[in-house]
Amino acid sequence: MDKVIIRDLLVRGIIGINPDERVKKQDILINMVLFADIRQAAQTDAIEDAVNYKSISKRIINHVEESSDLLVEKLVTDIARIVLFEFPVVRAQVRVEKPGALRFAQSVGIEIERTRDDF
Repeated sequence: MDKVIIRDLLVRGIIGINPDERVKKQDILINMVLFADIRQAAQTDAIEDAVNYKSISKRIINHVEESSDLLVEKLVTDIARIVLFEFPVVRAQVRVEKPGALRFAQSVGIEIERTRDDF
């Protein structure tokens, strides 16, 4: 299976359980490996036949900016669901990280792998 990779998509949003996290937007780092068959797009050279990573990025940015989840677990699952059901992706590995969430760690995050059958 072919892969479309979106690396280090940095979005600002509300996420977390602490009072200050509920009002102040923070950095959220998103990485995705999206599994799809790209052969048709390679033959036709047409964006309509491709996994449009610009459209995916815009959709995910919009979702993160409008959501205000308490848990990273919820957000990472929402992102996987979006890419699997709104785009021609058959499997998705999605990682969401909160940079600086722990004092002595660069970031904390959750990574999941899902297919449509998981929902």
